[in-house]
Amino acid sequence: MRIGITYDLRQEYLAQGYSEEETAEFDQPETIQAIEETLQELGHATDRIGNAQSLMSRLLAGERWDMVFNIAEGLRGLGREALVPALLDAYGIPYTFSDPLVLALTLHKAMAKRVVRDLGVPTPDFCLVEKPQDIEAVGLPYPLFLKPVAEGTGKGITGSSCVESPRELQQVAAILLAKYQQPVLVETFLPGREFTVGILGTGDDARVLGVMEVVLLEGAEAQAYSYKNKEQCERFVEYRLAKGPEAREAGELALRAWTGIGCRDAGRVDVRQGPDGRIQFLEVNPLAGLHPLHSDLPILCSMSGIRYRDLIMAIVQSALLRVEALQHASGGRAR
Repeated sequence: MRIGITYDLRQEYLAQGYSEEETAEFDQPETIQAIEETLQELGHATDRIGNAQSLMSRLLAGERWDMVFNIAEGLRGLGREALVPALLDAYGIPYTFSDPLVLALTLHKAMAKRVVRDLGVPTPDFCLVEKPQDIEAVGLPYPLFLKPVAEGTGKGITGSSCVESPRELQQVAAILLAKYQQPVLVETFLPGREFTVGILGTGDDARVLGVMEVVLLEGAEAQAYSYKNKEQCERFVEYRLAKGPEAREAGELALRAWTGIGCRDAGRVDVRQGPDGRIQFLEVNPLAGLHPLHSDLPILCSMSGIRYRDLIMAIVQSALLRVEALQHASGGRAR
């Protein structure tokens, strides 16, 4: 197949004056190189497309691909992750990972939690602070955990994210509202162990790849898998492959959330233990990072004995299964 690759390259945005934190979710050149070389090893012809603007230009010029390997995060707005899949849907071009609905829903953490809660999956009690006046109306018991409602890679999460008093809540919420210009998710803090669950596949074919515990080391920002801890994970984080009843519970809960929301192909679900030891849903990442050495999903796969090549191959195969099922349902007509 001829596979195009859509992505947002961090260096391109840094060159335009964006900060390190603003570009935290974007990919490094070695990530794109690893994906491209792996696809080529699997026998595919590749074409680096780039970001949404590049995709739009090339679509309008008449270019097409058999499939697009999409990891583009987008830059602005609550629908930024959904933009590339929406464009590809409009032109009938198959792509990897989730559709626009899922990507828009899961980027907004509060909306995702509402859907998950409706599915019967436990998640911490929460509320949304959309403006400074909302802070006084927060009625949840302390401690609380605060983060921007639509960011990833730990952006907006620091050692101050866990608050113990109305005064701390006021201070941290005001800072987040001003800095990120978006609502702040306020949820009951879960004090137990934190896990991330790798999932492969779509619908009935989805399965748990492994469960990895995130353990913060000395010097790390406490109680949070924060932006600093993620960016310097080699120094501040130890990853452990989880086993036993907690891992089984985490995997089962994550799979329920993954399939219930409608996520596709591969990604991660983050969960944490509550004060009673029960696992609860935090958030889902349907566009998980794919740096072969630095990103959580490839790290988890490596610890589980799954090679990077096999992960990329399985993602493409999962997407192909969806395309073939759709073609069969439509009598063989092109998508």
